[in-house]
Amino acid sequence: MKLRFYFVFAVFCFTAILLFAAHLRTANDRVFYQICKQKTYHNRLRQQLAGRQLRLESMINPAAVSERLGR
Repeated sequence: MKLRFYFVFAVFCFTAILLFAAHLRTANDRVFYQICKQKTYHNRLRQQLAGRQLRLESMINPAAVSERLGR
């Protein structure tokens, strides 16, 4: 009877450990996906900012201003 209890307890613990490991792996994948998504969003915003900065600098550039005034 005791041997059967130990066997059931060992199987239960082993199953619980496997389920917990699967949960941790899923959570880790989810966090990794969110980090990659945020990095992509950050890089896109940085590229947009660089483009707007270049447009602003071309508007402020004295040569561009004098060219617009000459028209």
